[in-house]
Amino acid sequence: METIIPEKAYFRIGEVSKILNVETYVIRYWETEFRTVSPVRTKTAQRLYRKKDVLELLTIKNLLYSQRFTIDGAKKQLHKIRGNREPETKNSERQTLNRIKQELQQIRAIIS
Repeated sequence: METIIPEKAYFRIGEVSKILNVETYVIRYWETEFRTVSPVRTKTAQRLYRKKDVLELLTIKNLLYSQRFTIDGAKKQLHKIRGNREPETKNSERQTLNRIKQELQQIRAIIS
């Protein structure tokens, strides 16, 4: 069964609990174990989850409940999944920063 995530900017923990079909304490626990889930906190310390957090929690739930990984195994699997995409992103970001640095140096040379 495919999970439907409403088109919203932020979700409260109760909404996330219903989407994932797990208790709120489970979400709070996963938040402490998996650093990729980081909800925004309001002034009253209420958690507000972004869509990317909900998608990450769905992935974590799938790893733990469907694929039967342990917490440590799920962490390693997430790292492996992210590891395949990270180098491209890091290289791309590094190239962009280098290009910006060169352009700024050229501007400084023109001004001087």
